[in-house]
Amino acid sequence: MSTANTVSRQTAQVQDDGEWTMIIRPHRRWLDLRLGELWRARDLILLFVRRDFVAGYKQTILGPFWALVQPLLTTVVFTLIFGRVARLSTDGLPPFLFYMAGTVVWSYFSACLTKTADTFGANAHIFGKVYFPRLTVPISILLSNLVAFCIHFALFLAFVVYFWLDGAAVTPTTAIFLLPLLLFIMAGLGLGAGIIVSSLTTRYRDLQNVVTFGTQLLMYATPVIYPASATPARYRILLQANPMTAIVEAFRGAFLGTDTVSTGALLYSFGFMLVALILGLLLFNRVEQTFMDTV
Repeated sequence: MSTANTVSRQTAQVQDDGEWTMIIRPHRRWLDLRLGELWRARDLILLFVRRDFVAGYKQTILGPFWALVQPLLTTVVFTLIFGRVARLSTDGLPPFLFYMAGTVVWSYFSACLTKTADTFGANAHIFGKVYFPRLTVPISILLSNLVAFCIHFALFLAFVVYFWLDGAAVTPTTAIFLLPLLLFIMAGLGLGAGIIVSSLTTRYRDLQNVVTFGTQLLMYATPVIYPASATPARYRILLQANPMTAIVEAFRGAFLGTDTVSTGALLYSFGFMLVALILGLLLFNRVEQTFMDTV
């Protein structure tokens, strides 16, 4: 049974005294996002967060320890290939810390983007059976990935302290207090871009195959394995057009002491995030009403 047919019946929750507490209507306007429903469904969001985190490490040998192994192995590989073999510049920072900072930031953004982009496809079996605010799923993905980010970040801080005690030129700045803002921008970018792709894949399914590959390519257009200062002048404008550039550079600058990012660059990333998020919410709101007829 399609969602459109189910919704048209105007199902509702009823209190003991017979009063309606929720009315589900078949059609709504573009700007009728019903964000208040998300707060009322906060317990459901927490259940989804637990489900996503547990399912990611279920029936694995290392279990949650993969959250430590993955960034560590990635950083080691980057250090060997790009630091030792290719000898790319790291702006005078210890290569291990340089690559780990980029890996921690990029892992959170890419996980939010790729998993959110599959919202409708991966949860069609649930969406077709029961009504609940559909945005609870992508938001739970952001939060479950935030748990993994905290683990990666704690590991990164441990290595920062180790290198600092060992005499490395690592000087954290007061910009570390911008971390909540950087996380908010990354989450907004991942959510906005992810739900745009998820909405489009209800009609164009091959887009889902492009997301993972495109995200990997986008990493090379972001200063994750090289500093922005090492980019040739003719390509610098393209690098600056990437909203993740300022986020990665600001994170490194805050915790490792490299050149700080300009306020204008951060404002650009924030503005880009707002546009992507608003467009994503509007498109998601429109598609969720009829997507079961096309998925």
